[in-house]
Amino acid sequence: MSRDDRQAAPVDRDDGRAGVVGGDRLAGGPRTPGVTPADDAVAPPLPAGVPGPVSPADAPTPDATAGSVRAAERVVLRLARPYLGRLVGAGLLAAATEFAGLALMATATWLLMSAAGQPPLDRLTVAIVAVRALAIGRGVFRYTERLAGHDAVLRMITDVRARVFAALVTRPDTARRRTGDALSRLVSDVEAVQDLLLRVLVPGAAAAGVSVLALAGAAAVSLPAAGALALGLLLAGVALPLAATALTRRAADEVAPLRGALATDAVDLVHGAADLAAFGATGQALGVAAGRARRLARLERRLAATGFAVDAAGVLIAGATAAGVVVAALRTDVGGVLVGVLAVGSLTAVEVALTLVGAARQRTQLRAGLIRVAALLGTPEGNAAGPSPGTPPTGSGPARHDGETAVPARHDGETAALARHDVRFEEVTVRYRAGGAPALDRFTLDLPAGRRIAVVGPSGAGKSTLAAVLTGTVRPEAGRITLDGAELSAYPADELPGAVGGLLAEAYVFHATVRENLLLGRPDADADELTAATRAAGLLDWVHAQPAGWDTVVGEEGGQLSGGQRQRLALARALLAAPGVLVLDEPTEGLDPAAADAVLASALAATPAGHSVLLISHRLSGLAGLDEIVVLDAGRVIQRGRHAELVATAGWYRDQWLLQEAAERGYLALAPRR
Repeated sequence: MSRDDRQAAPVDRDDGRAGVVGGDRLAGGPRTPGVTPADDAVAPPLPAGVPGPVSPADAPTPDATAGSVRAAERVVLRLARPYLGRLVGAGLLAAATEFAGLALMATATWLLMSAAGQPPLDRLTVAIVAVRALAIGRGVFRYTERLAGHDAVLRMITDVRARVFAALVTRPDTARRRTGDALSRLVSDVEAVQDLLLRVLVPGAAAAGVSVLALAGAAAVSLPAAGALALGLLLAGVALPLAATALTRRAADEVAPLRGALATDAVDLVHGAADLAAFGATGQALGVAAGRARRLARLERRLAATGFAVDAAGVLIAGATAAGVVVAALRTDVGGVLVGVLAVGSLTAVEVALTLVGAARQRTQLRAGLIRVAALLGTPEGNAAGPSPGTPPTGSGPARHDGETAVPARHDGETAALARHDVRFEEVTVRYRAGGAPALDRFTLDLPAGRRIAVVGPSGAGKSTLAAVLTGTVRPEAGRITLDGAELSAYPADELPGAVGGLLAEAYVFHATVRENLLLGRPDADADELTAATRAAGLLDWVHAQPAGWDTVVGEEGGQLSGGQRQRLALARALLAAPGVLVLDEPTEGLDPAAADAVLASALAATPAGHSVLLISHRLSGLAGLDEIVVLDAGRVIQRGRHAELVATAGWYRDQWLLQEAAERGYLALAPRR
């Protein structure tokens, strides 16, 4: 909820920058009634050493069982299908690497022990050449395996991150998620997908294959020795991984949610420092963050200690297996040289099998991250929003940010008529807190195609809530909104932004160039269309004045721009998208009165004929040419009509008009003359 709805439900201060924390959230995510902005507020202080609560949506539950992990892995592996050939190749190269290492150790042992008897040199020539070949081959296999595996996984991760981002901004529960948590999902959790392939599946498959080959080689020399080796491999490759999984599962399941919560704390403390200080909540926030950090550190120390114990057990198993193989071989009268080969080969084979312990431990630590990623990728939004695996995202510049619903509209002649839409609000009620005052109270409005309506009112009247309801980011608890006679909620999520969109209060500006930020509105726009949209937003002169022009980098969240420039850039992007129903929430915020009037007039003039406009503004100047003005107060319509009618009628609109006129005359009188 934006700054205009504070009277309906308390929120964090918005200073005009998208993503300002204390209540930092992904802009534009649908918000569910009953989940209030207070859910994003700083938690109360906790006793020292006690971690803050983990997000309920992410906290481990009994349902996060092996079955859910397998389901999550299936979701991830479906995305790996386009790269299956590369991954299989990486697995075969990994197996070749491990087998070359095993053969190298066995051959070198035979060579050394045989050389001790000073045989003729020609008996050792083949072994000498084999040792050299295996040593070189092992390095070559390892290099090519890493090259093939990382090439496949990095290609896949590009698709996964695009899908996760698209799913995060279209999920109904996005409002409950904070920017830090979203960052954790895009980075740490997506890395779990990478680790599943590179550190679990590929080395695990290679270790299993080499273990089978080692058993076959041992059986060719001595069946009892092969039996002892089989027992050791079962302990190292099956029993020990199961034990490691059981010992680390509970702690590992808490790590990913805690990392997400800690990332949220970091974002709050850095970007929300001014808000926290203003409300005297810095100490509380630091206490909660420190508690989570201590909890995470304890869990990671516990996992490290468990890993050390498991590794020590693996060393003992390797030694015991080698001893067992030697005893079994001696009892079957195996020659001395072959006994040495079996002993060293057994040690190497068990060491390779211990890779399965690392893979099992890694898989346990990835459980929570994989479930969090699969929860996004497994939804219809996650499947539909992102590109197909192996297909690069379309368009130029950064990914789409639905906080501004910047999705390209269709602009060909065939679909021009489809851009006209009729919208109707029928008795719509929105409440952000159960039992609290409604942000919208039985609101009714008709917005037919081509009509231009302004919504005004005091702060907290419900204006931005109205825009959020229309764009589908807030869902009402009562009433209905129809688009062309059909329920708005039934409209396809990937098509709605092309029908209803524009500039919302939390429009995001990416750390990219001016051109790339604008092309989020319509990736196929040409230079003339970019110029027209930027001119209508009053930003073209600034763009031409920059040394880099369209390629000027605007900084993180538009940090290299002034507040007015940043707002005009977001407005230009909305005008370029040209949805059938254009929503403009405070499009001239941060501009002086003269510039604001000029930008508003040019933006309205640039809106295609037949497209309707819902304008939300705290300024009343420039509204005379609109078809209707609706005055909201506490979520209810208290006045409506055209500008001339409202100015002539006693009420909030006329009082505010007179106050603003006097204030702006004073501002202009004090402004320096040119």
